[in-house]
Amino acid sequence: MSSPSLDELTTALKCLPGVGQKSAQRMALHLLERDQDGARRIARALATALDSVRHCQRCRNFSDSDVCDICSDGGRDQGTLCVVETPADVLAVESSAAYQGRYFVLLGRLSPLDGYGPGQLGLDELEQQLSEGNTRELILATSATVEGDITAQYIADFAARHSVKSSRLARGIPLGGELEFVDSGTLSRALSGRQQMD
Repeated sequence: MSSPSLDELTTALKCLPGVGQKSAQRMALHLLERDQDGARRIARALATALDSVRHCQRCRNFSDSDVCDICSDGGRDQGTLCVVETPADVLAVESSAAYQGRYFVLLGRLSPLDGYGPGQLGLDELEQQLSEGNTRELILATSATVEGDITAQYIADFAARHSVKSSRLARGIPLGGELEFVDSGTLSRALSGRQQMD
């Protein structure tokens, strides 16, 4: 391209998942040619989010405050805790409208080869919450992958030490599937058909 600024914008847009060179170039040209107000709105929203969004001190989900709206909601079932891998998984479960409990976001899954062990997943924080005695059931909503299954079993083992019942989402979710890509009907059935883990 003839403009270093346009080159930089195109390169920056390529950091988005699924966006290659051609898509990034198309987006950059669209924003500059046809929607400069939209581009400014994106820039402001991104800057605000980078300055304001942090992790909830209780569940580790994204929040603008120290404790997120879900954790602050006294109307939710305080005895049920759904363990998910990412904030996107919280959005997916919430869109099913089949779950009204609390969450704990691991921000990953056990994968020693990638440097993700119990410390990176906040499992000390999770175990601390279980030791408080308020949780009756732990719903393990990790991905249906080898790493997701290992993570779920690891958590179920220490939940059992705290006498907390663990269940796993029913297998309506495709093997190797990520929660954020599962439709809300399938996710709703998977939540209602969850099974106890041994």
